[in-house]
Amino acid sequence: MELNKVAESLTKNEITILKSLSKTQDFNKLLSQTKLKEVELNRGLLWLEHKNLIKINTKESELINLDSNGKLYLKSGLPEKRFLDAIKSKPLPINKLEKSAKLSKEELNVSIGLLKRNNYIKLGKEVEITKQGKDFLKENLVEKLLKSLPQELEKLSSKEQSIVKELKTRKQIIIPELVKERTIELTDQGKRLSKLDIKTDLLETLTPEMLMKGNWKNKQFRRYDIKAPVPKFYPGKRHFVNLAIQHAKKIWLEMGFTEMTGPIINTSFWTFDALFAPQDHPAREMQDTFFLEGSGKLPDKKLVDKVRRSHEEGWKYKWSENIAKTLVLRTHTTVLSALTLAKLKESDLPAKFFAIGRNYRNEAVDWKHLFEFNQTEGIVVGKDLTFRDLLGYLKEFFSKMGFPQARFRPAYFPYTECSVEIDVFHPKRKTWVELGGAGIFRPEVVEPLLGKDIQVLAWGPGFDRIIKDYYNIEDIRDLYKNEIKQLREIKGWFK
Repeated sequence: MELNKVAESLTKNEITILKSLSKTQDFNKLLSQTKLKEVELNRGLLWLEHKNLIKINTKESELINLDSNGKLYLKSGLPEKRFLDAIKSKPLPINKLEKSAKLSKEELNVSIGLLKRNNYIKLGKEVEITKQGKDFLKENLVEKLLKSLPQELEKLSSKEQSIVKELKTRKQIIIPELVKERTIELTDQGKRLSKLDIKTDLLETLTPEMLMKGNWKNKQFRRYDIKAPVPKFYPGKRHFVNLAIQHAKKIWLEMGFTEMTGPIINTSFWTFDALFAPQDHPAREMQDTFFLEGSGKLPDKKLVDKVRRSHEEGWKYKWSENIAKTLVLRTHTTVLSALTLAKLKESDLPAKFFAIGRNYRNEAVDWKHLFEFNQTEGIVVGKDLTFRDLLGYLKEFFSKMGFPQARFRPAYFPYTECSVEIDVFHPKRKTWVELGGAGIFRPEVVEPLLGKDIQVLAWGPGFDRIIKDYYNIEDIRDLYKNEIKQLREIKGWFK
């Protein structure tokens, strides 16, 4: 930008600062001379630096100052000095020193340790001062240093710096402060600009009154710099995981699905038995499931008997109502599919349902496992549905979530047949990522719940794995750490 145009872009504060820089380059003196508020001066300096008119030099130093005990000891004397003053004429027993030297018990103990370490005293039945102790009294470098404070640490001698190091370990004698010293110098362009006759009467706003009267035509406005730096702005927004969930819900709704909701705490009947998972299945063991105290109620006896028969005839064992009554934190959102199917009537069909919800498993927490996680669930109920329909729904969903390539591998689940594992191709990492399972509910699941065997397409892939790669998160724990910096700066969901 030409120098004249730069001059026309300066604010009144910038002009004031430039004029004052000819007299001083110290930040604190600038603050006094310009009579600007500190925030105004900082902002003006930032703008001038952005326009390459000034250069700001910052020097950090450690300033050593007196703390409360340091100020007190300058008046009454250091505890170790009072200790030595009390025994310089004649040795005294320790039990008389506290009163004689006017020391607190804490000061007495500190003084004994410090003086013994420096060989200023000899301990016996009585405490005796040594030659080194007498020399210390003659030239007390510690008190001499305290009287000279405040001082910059780097300007002290090596001996004084070692004294400071020791005083830092003692209670409230000195206090170190980090001090930033800023000096501002004009660049070559700034020097040339400061010699120009800079107009200070430029207008910065166009008012409605000026527009109505038309007198803006005779005014000169300040030139705006659209590249000037502005403070970062962090607007309020949803948690980024919730943004992704909101987007996924929108996809299912646009595909004609109805959302399923339900409780987090359920009986084992709905969580496992209704889904044809045998009561001795490993997934029910304590290392996988959070069991709760107490027991829940089973549904009507007719439905319970149907589930009982499917288990006893299918898995060939004695089914237990007591086990079915145990309460668990839901281990999957498929429990919502079971609850929904049990409520459907013939007139409700065909039907499509989805859910996205939190589940809980007794996992060891590490970079790829949590004891709570999100899952997206779905079922499609109707006649003449095929396995190809199932794959079509899943491909459409994952494509809209940003994964256009999906593949399916044969798998086994107790409640579906055929069953598949779902993988999606990660476009950046150029690798396949496993997400979860899907299949067609077995008759042993559908008949007890619906009263007849009808095709039910079902799926329940993990949701957190789908979204963590979009947010460039390697450790799955970072999805929920709620660090303010991450929440402010992480991108939104724009797939």
